[in-house]
Amino acid sequence: MTARLQRWWRAFARLFVVKTKFEAFMLIYAIATGAVERGMTYLHRFPGTPGWMMFGACTIVVFMAGGKIIDGVDREANG
Repeated sequence: MTARLQRWWRAFARLFVVKTKFEAFMLIYAIATGAVERGMTYLHRFPGTPGWMMFGACTIVVFMAGGKIIDGVDREANG
């Protein structure tokens, strides 16, 4: 029973491994879409400068995470 569960868990976990740049870009797009939606919520909740600062923070995080994701895919591809 334990061996079967471990095999199932490995197969399940393999679904969430980003292997190609296309997959990385699709993941970054999904993160960016969520970040912009969150930023729009901040703009409505905190009008003015605080809302724009939070919106900017949400989008900057996408750039940081996207760079790490692409670097990870490149690192795996090169060695």
